[in-house]
Amino acid sequence: MSEPSHLLTEVDRHVAVIRINRPKVLNALNLELMQDLAALMEQYDADDSIRVILLAGSQRAWAAGADISDMATATRADMESRDQFAQWNRIKAIRKPIVAAVSGFALGGGCELMMHCDVVVCSENAKIGQPEINIGVMPGAGGTQRLTRAVGKAVAMDIVLSGRFLSAKEAMIFGLVSRVVPKEHWFDEAMNVAQTIATKAPISLRHAKESVLNADEIPLNDALGRERELFYMLFDTEDQSEGMSAFLEKRRPSFTGK
Repeated sequence: MSEPSHLLTEVDRHVAVIRINRPKVLNALNLELMQDLAALMEQYDADDSIRVILLAGSQRAWAAGADISDMATATRADMESRDQFAQWNRIKAIRKPIVAAVSGFALGGGCELMMHCDVVVCSENAKIGQPEINIGVMPGAGGTQRLTRAVGKAVAMDIVLSGRFLSAKEAMIFGLVSRVVPKEHWFDEAMNVAQTIATKAPISLRHAKESVLNADEIPLNDALGRERELFYMLFDTEDQSEGMSAFLEKRRPSFTGK
């Protein structure tokens, strides 16, 4: 597929980089962008040469929310028929690890998109929140659910009902982001993380991601059973044999995704 102007892409070894590129509206998310983003991620998910997806915004804004001009005059029927959340479900279904490089504003839909990623590297200047309450609505792409699972009821209620922003430091303390780095290193550190993950066995990455996500989504006993099943399945892979042989032989493994 041709590259849409609001998404810039490049591939660095086994890492596919997608940059949100709507600087005039602080990378606000509209339906067209989300459709194209989901399609790009699905394309990379199906490409055996890609092991990790790195999603970034700009230094000023990861994504400052949904594009309000896209919804201001919509009715309930309009929103239901648009089915914009189908695009979010497509992103949730991506099996490969997604690393987020977050700087500046990550608000509303931007915060929800960040929470769809697996590892979040955050600049110290980031501002994170769900301020939909300020414009007469509420989070609708998982903001009340993923946020509560990440930070707990009390903090989630505060963020959602008051509309306040979290600093990067607060987000780290509450477990909403993985790493906080100086603002000049936000993208480079995210790339380093993505490249490190990309050196691991691809099937192990997919199974491990699924298993961690199951912790939030299914009962503990079921999740433990699925974890064991995924663990056993890896012993049918060539990468398991290569990884353990390399460890015993004190050399770097060479994983092929088989």
